[in-house]
Amino acid sequence: MTQEIGGQAPVDERLHKLCPAIQSEIGKVLVGQDEMVRSLLVGLLCGGHVLLEGLPGLAKTLAVQSLAQAIATGFSRIQFTPDMLPADVIGTQIFNPSDGSFSVKQGPIFSNLILADEINRAPAKVQAALLEAMQERQVTIGGQSFPLEDPFLVLATQNPIEQEGTYPLPEAQVDRFMLKVKIGYPSSEEERRILDRMASGQPIPEVQKVAQAADILAARATVDQLFVDEKARNYIVDIVQATRTPTESGVSDLEGLIDHGASPRASIALMKAAKAHAFIQGRSYVTPHDIQSTVPSVLRHRVAVSYEAEAEGIASEDVIQKIIDTLLVP
Repeated sequence: MTQEIGGQAPVDERLHKLCPAIQSEIGKVLVGQDEMVRSLLVGLLCGGHVLLEGLPGLAKTLAVQSLAQAIATGFSRIQFTPDMLPADVIGTQIFNPSDGSFSVKQGPIFSNLILADEINRAPAKVQAALLEAMQERQVTIGGQSFPLEDPFLVLATQNPIEQEGTYPLPEAQVDRFMLKVKIGYPSSEEERRILDRMASGQPIPEVQKVAQAADILAARATVDQLFVDEKARNYIVDIVQATRTPTESGVSDLEGLIDHGASPRASIALMKAAKAHAFIQGRSYVTPHDIQSTVPSVLRHRVAVSYEAEAEGIASEDVIQKIIDTLLVP
């Protein structure tokens, strides 16, 4: 059974209900944090890795675990620590004394949904091993490559780098994350609901599995086919170009405030994320609102501000918002 959305291509009604069903299940245990949940769904629908940054206690890990519980697929949690070795993530070769051969013991990375908890506490060699898995969708152990099963998605959490025992991720690895989401504190109303739910002594409702791996792959194929008008495509390019040459793009106020802008990978990610956002909203076409809604998460970790901007207290989010406010919307 299909459903016509927005006058465009018909969308399977079962897939159309997929995201609301997952959101409903996550809502059984998670209060608020709508942007975080929506970003996790965007990453899931695009096959793009997601980095969640926030202080401890803001339900980052709970959100990822709840998402995994709502989908009947493989899930693995990796707790990153400073003494971790690459073999703890990807696996290693084991020597068999009986016949003098080696066998491969696969690590926790061999799953579908990977929760990389406190990823910025791990040493550089571990980050390098994870980078191959994220980018190439494969792992190399003892000179032999092993493909990772699709869907494969890394959902990482990290504390702000000002926290003790944390280290900035390599720029190459940060760029592999499709989205970087900053998690803030809940509102007073949301915190009261959290208090009533978690401190009441009553059992928390169990998250039910409402989707299969095949549903996710089918939804991804549908998202890829969503309609994006030429004006919307040009709008995406204009936004990314403005992070590199703001004056030429008509955002002269940012001259000297950007150290380096976003790469073409950002344009690709922005278009994919906008499509997924439109799908979640129940449309089969992309609007400027879809683009604007996903711009901060796609660009905040790809735009580096200059020393002058840092001295003035200007962050990458401020630069991105200025670009959105200045550029003409199609």
